[in-house]
This record gives sequence, structure tokens and C-alpha cells, in this order.
Amino acid sequence: MAANLPDSVPTSPQNSEATTGSRVRNFLIALVAIALGVALFFGLQTETGSSSLDAQAEESIPLEVALSNGKPTLMEFYANWCTSCQAMAGDLEELKQQYTDSVNFVMLNVDNSKWLPEILNYRVDGIPHFVFLDAGGNAIAQTIGEQPRPVIEANIDALVASLPLPYTQGNGQVSIFKSLTSSTKDSPDDPRSHGAQVKP
Repeated sequence: MAANLPDSVPTSPQNSEATTGSRVRNFLIALVAIALGVALFFGLQTETGSSSLDAQAEESIPLEVALSNGKPTLMEFYANWCTSCQAMAGDLEELKQQYTDSVNFVMLNVDNSKWLPEILNYRVDGIPHFVFLDAGGNAIAQTIGEQPRPVIEANIDALVASLPLPYTQGNGQVSIFKSLTSSTKDSPDDPRSHGAQVKP
């Protein structure tokens, strides 16, 4: 004969502890899920930063056009992996919209060997590296590193007005860039180096 079980289980100290433990466990699981969600969100933001740089580069004026259209130019050397470049992308996008009729914005990716002559010409060794060109395509100033928006905006205003740029000495945080031309041509063992001597 089966024993009759009561409809409700009486609450005992053991049941109360199990319920509390279960609630704590569920709370911890919820906290971990929130933390993972936040981490995923910020991870996607970083990824969005590099795709934002690519989108801006695609929309930027080609260098050849900028050098010949009679407008002053702000040329930026950047890379997708550059956190300072990513940090400035939003401000630069807004400035591009604001000055689109009066300034060329050119973006050159340092990871693309196509831009090696420009990288060498402007001595780019840290990014972001900005070169300000007058309406004739002549370089008049350079700044290196992460710059606050008001500083860049003041420089652009001066560029448009053909005035001396107020902020060209400041250097912000940079990402070190190893030039694509790194080679052994300057090593003492290289016969082309100036220190090489031919022995009879």
C-alpha cells in the first residue's frame, strides 16, 4: 500500500538553505551574463572602430585629386590596429562633414605599401600622423598622435583661412609604426653600407 504524501512539503531549515543557495547561484549567473554582455558590446565597438576607419578611408578624397583641386588638405596616416586612430575616428568624421566644402580629407593606410613614398616623404614613424597641405599641395605643418577635437578644429580653421596653424608642436599618444622599408642595408655587414671596406 502506497503511503499518502502531504500536498505541501513542510519548510525545514534544510529547504530554506537550498532555496537561498539556489537564489545566490542564479544571481551570480545573472551577473556573469551581464559582464559577458558588456564585454561583447565593447569588443564589437572596437571592431566597429576599425570598420569605421575603412569606411572613412573609402569616402576620403583620393590623394591625386586633393593635390590638384585647389583646396587645402588634411592628410591622415592611419592603421586599423591603431587605437588612437580609432579613438579619433568619430571626431574626424564629424569634422569631415563640417568642412567637406572647404577642405580635402585624405586617409592613407600605413599598412598599404602603395603609400610607401608618402610614408618616407613625410617621415611617418608614429600614427596617427597628420599633414596639413595648403591649397597648392605644399606641406605646411604636421602633427603626430591623438589630438583633442578642439585642437584639430582650430588647425583646420587656420588652414582654411591660410593662417599659421596654432597647434603644430603638440604630440599626443601615438601607435609606433615600423616602416615597411626596414632592411639590413644599414648593417655593417652589408657591402652597400658606408662603413664597408674592400680588402685586397
